[in-house]
Amino acid sequence: MSFPTNFRWGVSATAYQIEGAVDADGKGPSIWDTFAHEPGRIADGSTGDVACDHYHRYPRDIELMTGLGVDSYHLSIAWSRVQPAGSGPVNPAGLGYYDRLVDALLEAGVDPVATLYHWDLPQPLQDGGGWLKRDTAARFGEYAGIVGAALGDRVKLWVTLNEPFVHMAYGYAFGVHAPGQALLFDALPAGHHQLLGHGLAVAALRATTGSPVTIANHYSPVRVLGGTEADREAGAWYDALHNRMFTDPLLGRGYPEGFQMPVCDGDLEVIAAPLDALAVNYYAPTGVRAPQDPDAPLPFDLVPLDGYPVTDFDWPVVPEALTELLLRLHREYGLPLYVTENGCSYPSTKDDPERVEFLSRHIDAVRAALSGGADVRGYFVWTLTDNFEWAEGFSKRFGLVHVDFDTQQRTPKASYHWYRDLIARSR
Repeated sequence: MSFPTNFRWGVSATAYQIEGAVDADGKGPSIWDTFAHEPGRIADGSTGDVACDHYHRYPRDIELMTGLGVDSYHLSIAWSRVQPAGSGPVNPAGLGYYDRLVDALLEAGVDPVATLYHWDLPQPLQDGGGWLKRDTAARFGEYAGIVGAALGDRVKLWVTLNEPFVHMAYGYAFGVHAPGQALLFDALPAGHHQLLGHGLAVAALRATTGSPVTIANHYSPVRVLGGTEADREAGAWYDALHNRMFTDPLLGRGYPEGFQMPVCDGDLEVIAAPLDALAVNYYAPTGVRAPQDPDAPLPFDLVPLDGYPVTDFDWPVVPEALTELLLRLHREYGLPLYVTENGCSYPSTKDDPERVEFLSRHIDAVRAALSGGADVRGYFVWTLTDNFEWAEGFSKRFGLVHVDFDTQQRTPKASYHWYRDLIARSR
């Protein structure tokens, strides 16, 4: 089966991981600016202060996109560039940067797909409680209206939030990402308030733009390891937490049973604002079994999946799980789907056969989902260039393009040329 003629082929990236220019032109600090400078937080001791210097070098990166032949670029907007305090006055220079970037993309024939929030909360909002507080959701709705009014005539697809589950879990429950809080189940309000902010952002975007709106969730099909009822219950519990909690409410189904969220009157109606699609970020399935320690703080154990090749992150490579996931989302929710992140970290530079194999098999998995009836409308590789990989710093490389972080030299890898040729053949 060939891909539809209007199928979007793209690459994805995010502001903190590539832009650098940490305080240029009036940008305020974000939680990642703070977190990365705290000793011991980042594996290699690096920060995103410069990253790929995309803020100054975006014309070169757009050239790389046009060389690939992609028709879409999934970027994120740094809230603290637009509103340095997370509320109040707009920073014209920061908003002007995204205005120029969007125009440059369109001039190059690349459609902008924009995420409003990819984990880089303005530090002043975190000082007031961050996503643990309802006020942050209200501020996010206001910010969405500002950006929608400025760019809504040109952005072709809006993504409100990126991976609210991961942000809640890594940033607020386990403390391995910014803002570095280890609250376990007391982090659940950060999930609810992100979804409330999403609903307010949808309303703001509907008022300022006619482009479609979605949200990007990180999905991970569950593999139950063990044959006991307790193992199956653990798997169902983890599936509800990771996969259903951030999707069921979007469709008006409320939260899965058993989760105590700080819901106020009207919240679920706001969260269920109609969407045009679901955006899907997929990397690997998750192995789950019942906890082996009766005093364990969580009702499940996460265990490695044996028998599969792994990436540099030790994530198992299971393309067929992407087909399974897309078909499940199609069956259970019925919305159009975009694969907005899929990729892999390997150490090789110019020659990266592992990445070519990974992408080839996962694109075949998308093709299989299309053949099975799923309405998949686009596929975006994570990511165009090697970048600052969150808590791993520069030690993990996902890019189609190698970056020398000392010189900022960009060198396309074999996977870049392979993806270019695949896109050309698909048209």
